[in-house]
Amino acid sequence: MAIREEDIVHISPPDMNPAEAIYLPAIFKGFGTTLRHFFTSFGQSKVFPGAKTTRAMQYPEERREHLAVEEGGMHVPNFRGVHRLNRDEEGRVRCVACMMCPTICPANCIHIVAGESPWDDREKYPVKFEIDELRCIFCGMCEEACPVDAIEMTPEYDFVGLTRQEMIFDKEKLLHIYDVTVGRKPM
Repeated sequence: MAIREEDIVHISPPDMNPAEAIYLPAIFKGFGTTLRHFFTSFGQSKVFPGAKTTRAMQYPEERREHLAVEEGGMHVPNFRGVHRLNRDEEGRVRCVACMMCPTICPANCIHIVAGESPWDDREKYPVKFEIDELRCIFCGMCEEACPVDAIEMTPEYDFVGLTRQEMIFDKEKLLHIYDVTVGRKPM
């Protein structure tokens, strides 16, 4: 189906005057806006939205885990760091491989291979459990979905990897994080 000539509306841009043709007024207006923002922005940086302080946080002297958001008159911790896999009372991995965390994960960064459990108190356990920390958006949905509290977010956030493979945390590394942070309360 062709477009008819009477359906086409021809629009021509308005002619510029000599001052607009050399763009100087637009350049000066842009500089003015930049300078106004520059001089009015001193002392207005915040640590995060809702913070009471007006200065930037000085890492590593100041740590983020001590910050909280005020909700309803209460200070609520709002930080989620690296994951950990919890152990049960007997030292085994608490995960029962129910697949709730990889199902709910919006970043699709959790991968579990389930196997038949060698213990009588559960049907399955994770033979392989991996979290790609570079893909993770640290939303905490995996922690909320877990029916046995096997996965938690710790307040640890200064972890480093030199390769992508180092940032894929397997079951052993996640259990080691539990061993290191067992005394610290997760957020």
